[in-house]
Amino acid sequence: MTFKPAIWFPIAVGLSVLNLAGVGFATGPVHTTIHAALALAFGLWAGRLRSRLGGSERQARPEALGARVSGLEALETEVSRLRQEVSEMQERLDFAERLLAQRPDPRRVGPERQGPKQP
Repeated sequence: MTFKPAIWFPIAVGLSVLNLAGVGFATGPVHTTIHAALALAFGLWAGRLRSRLGGSERQARPEALGARVSGLEALETEVSRLRQEVSEMQERLDFAERLLAQRPDPRRVGPERQGPKQP
């Protein structure tokens, strides 16, 4: 079984936080000192684990950032295309509304036709 800093880092942080909170609830100076010392020890251990994690993450960051940047560029392109389509659709809708506003209502074309007049 190999030691995995990625798994132990959150555990060390959690233990440090719990012991730091335990300082407030401890009864007596010895009990308080033990919790403070444990919080400090787990915090230092978490810092050391973080530095181990940082080395592998720093090497992977440029590739991950490159992938994120290309993904963001693709999203920007897609959003730009969608904005253009919405703009064209709005222009077409405005044009159709203008045409409908200019055309007379077929029900009001003129007076109703009446049959031939009878004397």
